[in-house]
Amino acid sequence: MIRVLLAEDQGMMRGALALLLGMEEDIEVVAQVAAGDDIVHTALTARPDVALLDIELPGRSGLAAAADLREECPDCRVLILTTFGRPGYLRRAMDAGAAGFLVKDGPVEELAEAIRAVLRGEVVVDPALAAAALGAGPNPLTAREAEVLNASVDGATVADISAALRLSESTVRNYLSAAIGKTGTRNRMEAVRVARREGWL
Repeated sequence: MIRVLLAEDQGMMRGALALLLGMEEDIEVVAQVAAGDDIVHTALTARPDVALLDIELPGRSGLAAAADLREECPDCRVLILTTFGRPGYLRRAMDAGAAGFLVKDGPVEELAEAIRAVLRGEVVVDPALAAAALGAGPNPLTAREAEVLNASVDGATVADISAALRLSESTVRNYLSAAIGKTGTRNRMEAVRVARREGWL
């Protein structure tokens, strides 16, 4: 049996996926979590063969958790399953060590086969997204620029960001200015929108 950990914050979606995957003769959902912070701890306990992760989760994102799993549970293969089929997310998922990336609108048979494929050591990527990623440029933001831009999402002031990230206010302004310039926008809120749309945040 292929042991699967399922990380999805929407209860109905999580339950439906668990039910559908459980109907496959060779797949067993051994653990379910609703928050990104619970993924690694649960994987260390349940020892799944494959972790099926959403990207946008409470706490740590599925992308951050994928990188954590690569360090903590190297035998567990990661398959990202998301609503957000963005080239930037695909690049970040692959950089984090994910073995696959699918969008949620595909048939469950395709998902089950993808789980089997990543366990065989194959890389599985949604074909349309792979084509889009080839045509998209790389993420222009540095890790620090992305971190500062992400910290400004909920209308945080420069002082708030400075305190949260332990950076000087002038350094925060410099990072925000660089991010605005690189995204070709007029202000940080527009920069956040563009960076999210492209999957850079």
